Formats: sequence, C-alpha cells, structure tokens
Amino acid sequence: MMVPQDAPIRDAATMILLRRTRQGASVLMGMRGAKAVFMPSKYVFPGGAVDTEDATALLARPLATLHHDRMLAEPRGCAMPKPHAIAAAALRELAEETGLLIGRPGGPPCPWPGYAETGLSPDASGLHYCFRAITPPGRPRRFDAYFFVADAATICGDADDFSRACDELSHLHWVPLAQARALNLPFITEVVLAEIAELAGSVAHDAPLPSPDTVPFFDNRGPSPRFAQIA
Repeated sequence: MMVPQDAPIRDAATMILLRRTRQGASVLMGMRGAKAVFMPSKYVFPGGAVDTEDATALLARPLATLHHDRMLAEPRGCAMPKPHAIAAAALRELAEETGLLIGRPGGPPCPWPGYAETGLSPDASGLHYCFRAITPPGRPRRFDAYFFVADAATICGDADDFSRACDELSHLHWVPLAQARALNLPFITEVVLAEIAELAGSVAHDAPLPSPDTVPFFDNRGPSPRFAQIA
C-alpha cells in the first residue's frame, strides 16, 4: 500500500521517568502491541498525541520558563507549538498508559483518570524538555514529538503500581539504562536513551535532576533531514 508523503504532522508528548539509586539509573518503558499502526512491537516510553482539550487543562504548576521558552525556539512554519498543551499531554498520557501520577493536592480539579479519584492536580514544574524529533515523510503517521524527562521521585504514590494503566503498553517495567538499548527499540528511542544516560551520569544519584544544556532536535519537516541543538 502506498503511504502518502504528506501525512499531517501532529504534536505529541513523550514522558521519560528516570529512577536513580546507588545501584544505577533505570527508565520506565513498555511494549506497543504487535498490531499497532505506529511502531508495532517496539519498546517505548509512555506518550501520545496532543488532544485539543490539553490546551485548556488546569495544572497545579506550569512548565518551567526555561523549558517553555526552548519549546518555542524552533517553530514549525506558521504553526507555533503550544508548550502548555504539550506538557499537559505528557502528564495525561503518563496517567493513562501507566497509572502513575505527577501532581499536587489542593490545586484545580482534574477530570483525568487517577487525578479525579485522588484529588491531585497535574504538576508540570518537574518536567525537563530534553529532546525533539519529527517523524520522517512516508510514514503512516507523523508526529512532532517533544520528550520530557522527570525524576521518578516526583511520582505520587508507588512507582511500581501499574494497576490503573490502560492496555496500550504491555510489559511495563523499570529498565536499567545499561540494559535498555538491548530491547527492540525505535531508532529515535535509542538516541534519546544515550542522551538520558549522559544526563543521569552528570550528577550524583541523590542530587536534583539537572536540565540539559541543549535540546537535540531531529528535524524531518522537509525532504532532507536536519539536526540542530536548541540552546
């Protein structure tokens, strides 16, 4: 079947949860279904497309200014990305696909599964914008994917409790960074893992997670791929 070259590009958000201990660092990953249209049978981080409602989601605290401004540094033609909506989508997809919540009590009510039951409000302040990649032409679906990393310490509740997760990702588990690249991964996930390993190794396990100095950007908007570093 011929795949159209001009498949629309949708904004998407990906959440990388990083757990750091004296024994080393690990990331949360799950496997997409064998019949999935996009990246079947691949191990990926939680995430998905931005929904219209994400633009009006009420957050307890917003994305930090550094990351908000970096997300605006490489606009897509006449369409400017919406950092609030993309960060909200990352938190929503994390809750849907893993059941894990990053939030605070006492904030505005949130109807998302998990948040509604616990009374927590999603909190984007601990998200670090760390990577961006646009799906190349010729794929059945194309995304302008913004990757965020967050310390697992920001999770509310048990970080090993996936009982509220939907069935979109199977085999959810914390994968040691040293072993993650041996999984069946999309190419871009391999690249992101290398960046995360470098970030995790730059500070002690009990120090605050730093923001990356720059954000790598794999730009496939045009016929020729372009790589940039967003400062």
